[in-house]
Amino acid sequence: MNQSPTLIEQGISQQHLKTVSCANVLTLAYQSLGVIYGDLSTSPLYVYKTTFSGKLSLHENDEEIFGVFSFIFWTFTLIALFKYVFIVLSADDNGEGGTFALYSLLCRYAKLSILPNHQEMDEKLSTYAMGSPGETRQSSAVKSFFEKHPKSQKFLLIFVLLGTCMAIGDSVLTPTISVLSAVSGVKLKIPELHENYVVIISCIILVAIFSVQRYGTHRVAFIFAPISTAWLLSISSIGVYNTIKWNPRIVSALSPVYMYKFLRSTGVEGWVSLGGVVLSITGVETMFADLGHFSSLSIKVAFSFFVYPCLILAYMGEAAFLSKNHEDIQRSFYKAIPEPVFWPVFIVATFAAVVGSQAVISATFSIISQCCALDCFPRVKIIHTSSKIHGQIYIPEVNWMLMCLCLAVTIGLRDTNMIGHAYGLAVTSVMLVTTCLMAFVMTIVWKQRIVTVLAFLLCFGSIELLYFSSCVYKIPEGGWIPILLSLTFMAIMYIWNYGTIKKHEFDVENKVSMDRIIALGPSIGMVRVPGIGLVYTNLVTGVPAVFGHFVTNLPAFHRILVFVCVKSVQVPYIEDEERFVISRVGPKEYGMFRSVVRYGYRDVPREMYDFESRLVSAIMEFIETEPGIEEEGSNVRRKKDECREIMEAKEAGVAYILGQSYAKAKQSSSVLKKLAVNVVFAFMSTNCRGTDVVLNVPHTSLLEVGMVYYV
Repeated sequence: MNQSPTLIEQGISQQHLKTVSCANVLTLAYQSLGVIYGDLSTSPLYVYKTTFSGKLSLHENDEEIFGVFSFIFWTFTLIALFKYVFIVLSADDNGEGGTFALYSLLCRYAKLSILPNHQEMDEKLSTYAMGSPGETRQSSAVKSFFEKHPKSQKFLLIFVLLGTCMAIGDSVLTPTISVLSAVSGVKLKIPELHENYVVIISCIILVAIFSVQRYGTHRVAFIFAPISTAWLLSISSIGVYNTIKWNPRIVSALSPVYMYKFLRSTGVEGWVSLGGVVLSITGVETMFADLGHFSSLSIKVAFSFFVYPCLILAYMGEAAFLSKNHEDIQRSFYKAIPEPVFWPVFIVATFAAVVGSQAVISATFSIISQCCALDCFPRVKIIHTSSKIHGQIYIPEVNWMLMCLCLAVTIGLRDTNMIGHAYGLAVTSVMLVTTCLMAFVMTIVWKQRIVTVLAFLLCFGSIELLYFSSCVYKIPEGGWIPILLSLTFMAIMYIWNYGTIKKHEFDVENKVSMDRIIALGPSIGMVRVPGIGLVYTNLVTGVPAVFGHFVTNLPAFHRILVFVCVKSVQVPYIEDEERFVISRVGPKEYGMFRSVVRYGYRDVPREMYDFESRLVSAIMEFIETEPGIEEEGSNVRRKKDECREIMEAKEAGVAYILGQSYAKAKQSSSVLKKLAVNVVFAFMSTNCRGTDVVLNVPHTSLLEVGMVYYV
């Protein structure tokens, strides 16, 4: 198979490419440096500073510093390398990674669909493949548990939303701590510079980062990889230099014995300081979440052979410097830089902070897009910033919201140590969610033995719980920030999902019989007018109540009527040839059809370009392939007449009929439900993007029908 430059530019993001050449893997590995590893590679700016920010600073002798480096090395090796690179990256969903990819796998294999309009035909999609049908005793037991306890499915959804919201919290804290840490280095050369000016400069850089998002990352992506490469080479070279110059004995700290000595000598203070150590692996979740833009092999190659050794050398060199310069513990990174190269490294560090910020901001856009597709977030405007690279999107509302939150944290805290405490809690929470979901995936999807699953949980879960407990201790010192952010986002997501499901249940319970509407036609003076009417609905079967409300008040509808259901399926992508599912509604003489338009959760619909023509073509193809009971000649003639009638209706004009429904809680509902539906959900529905905007419906052809849903 010949690989075109366009293919390399797009990345190997789906299941389309099974084998790749060595050159393509290396090309993608190089590109991934500028997209995936920006967050991970800027951690040396603040890890040691945050770790020694508490009472542990009183124990600044070689044993403590050696112990901290030993913890960093083994945490980086066990969590980043073994867990994520060797295990978690293999749990992709048709090439996609992240929390929602794991949840999507579980939903398909364990039948845990959160989408109310799921159909059996969705399981025949090429991307819905579920592997071998064989079941183990453990996988059957877990599936049975979820089937018998519906509340456990809801709890799993809340658990996934918690991890997702913590990941969004990362996108607030990463730009803040990266930029503030990078800029604060200038105080070493200009000591008289007031802290307020450092904060102002950081805020200006943050505003600039968020202001250029609308241009798309592809316009500046060409400089991202060289910046990350230059940064990693710089800090690793300085690390080797510092190791040789200050303390070559630091190599002995690779032994895990130093971790035991560290905890034995520092006790509770050492345990509390581990919240700073865990910052060394910030960005590993981004590595998994951005799997869809690259191949798993290219990410493994880049991390194992370049990123991992570079960062270990950087941490080792800084520890060697600290062992001989205890007084510089709170400004160790920039103090460890040799004088002749200080300013070049400072400039590269600032750019690296921008690259790291870009990575998590882009990841947040993808997360919000997935949440919207799965009815877990209010509708927002999604703009594709690249016509070539899949998945590069920009969401204005989310972008400016993140900017305001970043500025608020920067101005409000001003202290990278407090921001680091908050950051650590967010990172460990996401890692714990991934570990738990991976245990389910190993049981249900991979059909692993219970011993293997327990070994995975005990090995990695215990390490992450140790770090999580340390971060929980820091809640009063900044750890409350990600908790507040995640609870706020989780409330928004859960209430939106709850309100959407309740509206769908109302539609299902109040479906209208088309035969009844047709039968009422003469009594209410119903007529059929020329043209095609597209009635948008969330139902995949039956006629929505809003259409019955429409025809009883305006007893006329179009000669050709199509009920259009645009829905998401719990797969990342759907091929264009599988997107439309056409069926008839009622007898052929009714001239009514149903079109289910399917998208994956990573399949953000672009502008509905030429949607009318594509829909009409799909209907005509359905008619031509539809089996008939008439004789062959008359059947062919009937099909031609029907196709001609559809083309004439299209030329007469296409009208879009949308239901503008308003949900209200029933009088008998609890106070909490009334607050959620009548206040919060109503506010979000009023202020989010309208359905017509999301679907790009032309306003000149739009007809909205208002209706109140009592849920």
